[in-house]
Amino acid sequence: MLSEFARTLITDFPIQGILDHLVQRIVGVLPITSAGVTLISEDGAPRYIAASDKSALRFERLQTQLAQGPCLSAYVSGEAVAVADLGASDLFPLFGPAAVLAGLAAVFTFPLRHGDGRLGALDLYRDTPGELDLHDMDSAQILADVTAAYLPYNTAILFVDLDRFKRINDTHGHLAGDLLLLAVARRLSGLVRSGDTLARFSGDEFVFLCEDVHGATDVEVLADRIEETFATPFILAEIDLTVTVAASVGIAVSGPGQSISHELVVKADMAMYQVKRKGGAGHQVIDMTEALQTNRYNSLEIDLRSALLQNQLDVAYQPIVCSTDGAIAGVEALLRWTHPYRGAVSAMSIVKIAEQSDLINEIGTWVLERSCRDRIQWLRQRQGSQLDLAVNVSARQLISPRFCATVASILAITGMDPKTLILEMTENIFIEDSERAAKALTDLNELGVRLALDDFGTGYSSLSYLGRLPIHIVKIDRGFIAEIGDDAGRAIVDAVTSLAHVLGLAVVAEGVETESQHAEIRAIGCEYAQGYYYAMPMSASAFGAQLAAVS
Repeated sequence: MLSEFARTLITDFPIQGILDHLVQRIVGVLPITSAGVTLISEDGAPRYIAASDKSALRFERLQTQLAQGPCLSAYVSGEAVAVADLGASDLFPLFGPAAVLAGLAAVFTFPLRHGDGRLGALDLYRDTPGELDLHDMDSAQILADVTAAYLPYNTAILFVDLDRFKRINDTHGHLAGDLLLLAVARRLSGLVRSGDTLARFSGDEFVFLCEDVHGATDVEVLADRIEETFATPFILAEIDLTVTVAASVGIAVSGPGQSISHELVVKADMAMYQVKRKGGAGHQVIDMTEALQTNRYNSLEIDLRSALLQNQLDVAYQPIVCSTDGAIAGVEALLRWTHPYRGAVSAMSIVKIAEQSDLINEIGTWVLERSCRDRIQWLRQRQGSQLDLAVNVSARQLISPRFCATVASILAITGMDPKTLILEMTENIFIEDSERAAKALTDLNELGVRLALDDFGTGYSSLSYLGRLPIHIVKIDRGFIAEIGDDAGRAIVDAVTSLAHVLGLAVVAEGVETESQHAEIRAIGCEYAQGYYYAMPMSASAFGAQLAAVS
């Protein structure tokens, strides 16, 4: 039988056909009733690739369902497992009784070994108790070893994408880009191992298909060589130009014997973008946790677009009060989105998604106009009253070319007095584009709008900006207010308040939640405050009712 099997292996007969032939023939020559071959990947998930009959397949699946059995034991230990009488053995307390009920009496399992690696197991089953003699055990292990040697091992895809290739086209022209791609292709071709395949996928993307690899560690050797080849500048002699370029390499590895599918290419592509998000010029095996987060993010972006179009976004309002008497001086508009399946999505997540897509300006405009219109409605019930409206603005929104014009248009449409509108922004505006941010703040100030620096003290060091930019209000971050009961915490809040007052700025304490915190910020001299101590964020109608009741 070994000679027959060996002759079959050297033909071009499909491996699946060889395995099917193996399990059928082994049942004929050994004192067993059925046989099966199972492959197990590094994550422990089994794949049944050959079974002599339905009973063998049933026994294979039973081991997976119970997460116990000789197949898994042989794979983990790398040694053969023999149970001549399952009914009398307690080796597998879950699998044994269940298998006996299913008609199995004895089992003999042999690991499929490939060098130092393990692929799975060859399972031999009997419907009556009884040993296999030493000769049969040795023959079965030889068959398992020969099978493993001819099984396709892991397959890997390496997805290579040039970093900032567009900049080369924009700076030196498309001819330079084309010549660079040819030079990159020549270098990468020199890295291809025997049996591997290299192809240009599209644009500046190249894909390596590596078969018969031992795992991700094996492939990282090639990935290191790819990084090294980009360390040397590319000389484009045709146009007398030397170009330095790096590449991001994503890696995805299939399990043993698994077919090569488009999904493997997609995973490698996802891994490549994971490298890009970390700055590029490197390589990484697909991080499925990160990939799932990316998929969730992409799904949320699609849903956010739909929510905006279908008017599913909302605005909540939290009062801003005078710290001395608790009178309502203003209100902050807070974006809200309740996803139909995921529930409430945080404002931070919404803004992050919106900023990284093209939605931030549209959503920001919607929030601003909606809150201005709500303010008009409230003041109809409170004639002659003043009420400031604070609306958050992201850095990307602030530096967009038409932001100031949009604000002016909304003020004109709603008839709102510009000085009652407060636009809040965090210190991160100075990181995004400080010059454009400063110009935008100046334009808004000339429009008559007041500007507040939100979450002061948690971001970019902006003390130097307070004196030379048109900031009107400083909002002390809730983290400092939470520690105001300590000497150090109180000293920080006191110092920020004093500095703001020296510069002629008003101060709002955020996140006031207790009576003692309220007493502290009032004693320090913070003019305004907001937080759960005064009121939770509420709907427009609820805030309107509270405002009317106070009146």
